[in-house]
Amino acid sequence: MLNMMTFLHFLLALAAILALAWLASFDRRKIRVRFILQLIVIEAALAYFFLHAESGLFVIKYISGFFEALLKYAAEGTGFVFGGMSEKGLAFIFLGVLCPIIFISALIGILQHWRILPIFIRLIGSALSKVNGMGKLESFNAVSSLILGQSENFIAYKGVLADLSSRRLFTMAATAMSTVSLSIVGAYMTMLDAKYVVAALVLNMFSTFIILSIINPTRPDAEPEIKLEKLHESQSFFEMLGEYILAGFKVAMIILAMLIGFIALISAVNALFSAVFGISFQAILGYVFYPLAWLIGIPLDDALQAGSIMATKLVANEFVAMIELQKIAGEMTSRGLGILSVFLVSFANFASIGIVAGAIKGLSEQQGNVVSRFGLRLVYGATLVSLLSAAFAGLVL
Repeated sequence: MLNMMTFLHFLLALAAILALAWLASFDRRKIRVRFILQLIVIEAALAYFFLHAESGLFVIKYISGFFEALLKYAAEGTGFVFGGMSEKGLAFIFLGVLCPIIFISALIGILQHWRILPIFIRLIGSALSKVNGMGKLESFNAVSSLILGQSENFIAYKGVLADLSSRRLFTMAATAMSTVSLSIVGAYMTMLDAKYVVAALVLNMFSTFIILSIINPTRPDAEPEIKLEKLHESQSFFEMLGEYILAGFKVAMIILAMLIGFIALISAVNALFSAVFGISFQAILGYVFYPLAWLIGIPLDDALQAGSIMATKLVANEFVAMIELQKIAGEMTSRGLGILSVFLVSFANFASIGIVAGAIKGLSEQQGNVVSRFGLRLVYGATLVSLLSAAFAGLVL
């Protein structure tokens, strides 16, 4: 049974997060409360299923086992190239976390080439459009963003991208920032408990619908005909495979560069602040995010450290934050660790503005500029999505 104080705390968090979304709404008169309430009930049930119910934990265990198997296969490739370095625990982040992205990206390419993923996207997207009050385009995009990732996803919609209104484009960009790509889920599972990663994937999707139903309420009227583009349709199987392998390598190298740069910068800024003010930059960020950490249900004893890691995710990225979390995970309560883990599983950070805007600009320069103008509001909305998903986790943990 739910603890009454936990339930009341969740209601406070829910009210505060929805109020923050309402403040940034494009058109408050068009907000449809019925769909928001419907989505809240569904997400609460999903949070209970994945994080509390025995059947849900069994599903998590099965999915976790699947990704563990993929990581073992990926290790065969890295072991061959790097001579067993990973078995000795050397260069773990590069070999054990980033290199498997290449293999999983190749698998996604195969499923895309065989037209399995487009069918899956249409089926799930159509079902979601029945409960979220949005159009099929937004619902399809929520599923395809999760599978294809921030950059590759928009290619699937290049046929309608130039004709979209700025408001519908906002929804697509915000969804891409609020979810994560399946190609890096395995990487997350090497740093976080698998059940929190899997739960976050599902919770983020529904949290995105809830937040966008308030910030950017739209109706599915006069939808453009949706034709999911056949990615790489003129390529042979092996041409496609080579391209996806290289795309996975590119993603891994981008993450690697971001980690090196951001961790070095944060270390330098921490040293500077400590020398000048007697307190590190991350400690200051911890105080800034402390109220939000407490709001989503993280225990007070964990909230200050959790706030620092939440801020690190926003100003750097989720990988940097996960590495920081590993350093203090043993000091946190299981509840605080679980809620914070769910919060970290998304692309909600400042760097994602450039990634999403750049991906769209490559297909339509004008639309890319539109997304760039929405930049801060996109990060704001995506951060609220992470907070809401974490709050739902706090309800059942």
